[in-house]
Parts: sequence; C-alpha cells; structure tokens
Amino acid sequence: MTALPLSINELGEGTPVIILHGLFGRRRNWQAIQKRLATDARIITADMRNHGDSPWDDEMSYPAMATDLARLIKELDAGPCFVVGHSMGGKAAMVLALTEPELVKGLMVIDIAPVPYKHTYQPYIDAMRKVPLDELERRSQAEDYLEDAITDPGIRAFLLQNLGQDDEGLKWQVNLSAIENGLPNLLGFPNDIGDPYDGPSLFLRGGASDFVEDAHLPIIDSLFPMASHADIHGAGHWVHAEKPEEVIRQIGDFTKANA
Repeated sequence: MTALPLSINELGEGTPVIILHGLFGRRRNWQAIQKRLATDARIITADMRNHGDSPWDDEMSYPAMATDLARLIKELDAGPCFVVGHSMGGKAAMVLALTEPELVKGLMVIDIAPVPYKHTYQPYIDAMRKVPLDELERRSQAEDYLEDAITDPGIRAFLLQNLGQDDEGLKWQVNLSAIENGLPNLLGFPNDIGDPYDGPSLFLRGGASDFVEDAHLPIIDSLFPMASHADIHGAGHWVHAEKPEEVIRQIGDFTKANA
C-alpha cells in the first residue's frame, strides 16, 4: 500500500491540528474555519486521496487513507497532532488513531461512527458521469444536467465544487471510478485494525442528523474508551457548514483542553 503525498493548506503557528473533509469534499470547504482557528494554532487542511488537488490511486480504503495521513504528519514534523475529521475523513482519522496512536495527540470525529452504513452514493456518481463536460464551456452549465437526478440544490452545489477547469476544458477533480469501486470500503469500517485508542477523543454529531445513532455510542466507546460526546442542535450531517461557530468553539476548546 503506497502512501500518497496529500495536497494541503497550512495556516498559523502552535499546536498542529489536521482537518479532514468527507466524501466528495475538499480542503477548501474548511477554509473559513481554518482561518479562524489559525489565530491560535497551526491548522492544516488536506485533500484526501482521489479528491481535490491530491493524487489519484485505485486504492480507496480507510487503511490507505490512514497511511497517507501518517506520511503527511511525519513529513510536516507535526506529530503527535490533533486530527479532526468529518464523515469519511472522520473514519480515516479513527483508523489512523487505532493503527498509529503515537501520531495522534487527540481525535475529533464529526457526525460519523465506526460502523457500516447503508447510504448509497451511486446516484451522485452516475449523475456526475452523465454531465457532458466536453460540450460545456462554463461550470454553471453543468448544474442543469444534475438537476433531474439530484433535486437538492445544496447537494448539487456541493458536488459541483469538484468541477475544475483548465486549458483543456472542464473536468471532475474527484476520481469517480476509484470512489465507485471503493464504495463498499467507504460505507464500511475495517475490523481488528488495532487496539483501542486511549487518547482524548470527542465525537460530535448533528442533532438533526441520523448518521450517529444512540445504538452506535457503545461501539464508539469500546474503540475509544476516553471518548466524550456532544450534539450540535439543529445541525444535519454537514455540521461544519450549518453551524460553523459551534464547530469552531468545539475544536478550539478540545485542543486547548488537551494541549
């Protein structure tokens, strides 16, 4: 398994904190939060493999992502550091903490649990593939082709931030084939990958989200025995987009309390 060199953005000085986005996200989704937190800490946002400006690879699994993160932390001389991950990024952060705990000073997971999910992202992949990029001149034209399959304008806008443009025209900056082939891995969670992580950890869930159920809490606590839990009332799955001030406060309080 080859560790990929992730594309990052780094701001601030002090305690290192790495922030990881979810599926179909990218580091710039966290740009505003990063700027706010960087007044007190060294904040690193990373594009995960097969996303944004990071390299593409056929392997799309959480152990592979954890390997990428371990390489990044070592190359930046940032370990041990705080690792914050949302959704897919949260699962990758959990696997890193379980497999290389010496690199993780503290773990913060946003609206995901270490369990398999039944959600399907195949309709998103199919809709993105059907956009005739060769026939379009502007990114704004692509939304019309997503509208029938993806009725939620917020989700369409979220997916379209993966559409880039260069001298050759429009292209997706996310590896749809690798994600499609890796969906069973991404929806699942690897078993028996390490001892429980006994460092400080905080699991945030959106109060209006169904991603982290009460039944998941004992599973979280078995793998992360020092875990604390908090709900962000009124937030759905994209907690950081819906309640950024609360997420900023939670990250700041957690990192300062465990520095």
